[in-house]
Amino acid sequence: MNNIETQLVQGANRTEDDRTGAISPSLNFSTAFRHPGLGASTGFDYARVSAPTRALLETQLAQLETGQKAYAVSSGMSAIQLVFQTLLQTGEHFITSDDLYGGTFRYFGQLRDHYQIAYDTWNGAKVVDLVAQITPKTKLIWLETPSNPTMKVIDIQAVVAAVKAVRADILIAVDNTFLTPIYQQPLVDGADIVVHSATKYLGGHNDILAGAVVLKNQQYVSAFDDALITTGQVLAPFDSCWLLIRSLKTLHVRLKTHTANAQAVVQVLTDLPGVDRVLYPGVGGMISFYLNAAYSVDAFLRHLTVFSFAESLGGVESLITVPAVQTHHDMTAAQREALGITDQLIRVSVGLENAVDLIADLKQAIAASLGE
Repeated sequence: MNNIETQLVQGANRTEDDRTGAISPSLNFSTAFRHPGLGASTGFDYARVSAPTRALLETQLAQLETGQKAYAVSSGMSAIQLVFQTLLQTGEHFITSDDLYGGTFRYFGQLRDHYQIAYDTWNGAKVVDLVAQITPKTKLIWLETPSNPTMKVIDIQAVVAAVKAVRADILIAVDNTFLTPIYQQPLVDGADIVVHSATKYLGGHNDILAGAVVLKNQQYVSAFDDALITTGQVLAPFDSCWLLIRSLKTLHVRLKTHTANAQAVVQVLTDLPGVDRVLYPGVGGMISFYLNAAYSVDAFLRHLTVFSFAESLGGVESLITVPAVQTHHDMTAAQREALGITDQLIRVSVGLENAVDLIADLKQAIAASLGE
């Protein structure tokens, strides 16, 4: 199955035995598994170590991102934590792109303050500036592209080529939450690790909390296995693993409509009175825009009738977030200002509703917020 659309639909369907012929993979709740004898195993011993439904999901995630091994964990932040707890130690150093989900920065601050793991930020523009920040203690480069919330796009291939030319042992990790393997495959571009908040587009229905880590090769599998078994932030079989397997079947169809709707919204917002600037990477369903200072953000939010003011993204329902007071509120005002995360910045997760209705809702809410 070389085409990703077929992988999505069929990926977990033909992994069961032929006893029932079921199209939908079965759901296994068991946390304990019988041993055939002393020192013998069916391959499943205890659910924190491995479990049948999670194994199906992890196999499919690895195939979709062209990796060797995937880990399905309890949230996007658990996925980030798994990477850093496995790979970095006290006294080591990493470099991160500077515009990230606020929770990621909050975690990086804990690594610095509690574990003495240092980091520097890079603005994502000139790769030569990134290379200049590499030190003998640098272990990892962390990229989020497109970035949250200002939609910076980073050339993964250029970063990999430049960094690996300096030190081949430095790992490149990419948060691929916004574009998914439909529009971006970081491991194909040379990265070593891919991370997802699977709560977002992979789950796609605002009803699953999950994360994923995918490794390009086998070199670090044993270390990641040990770390996950030890900390245990694994994904539960039904409310996340099985539902995520189900959701992946429509990812390509959903992303196509997310993109078409977003492109239609961008076209209108770009010339709409009250909108100073629109940020959009060209594909996907994520948009940010700056509401003019003469317009009230609070009034805009209160007049929405189709969009929901909520702190998430990537679902079938359209959501709007104000990063300065939600996802990035832990950053200082100066940090937010430097990144362009102003009080007037609006982040839009364009859903699967009719584009005409979405555009009409934005237009009326923006118009109603003037002068309030």
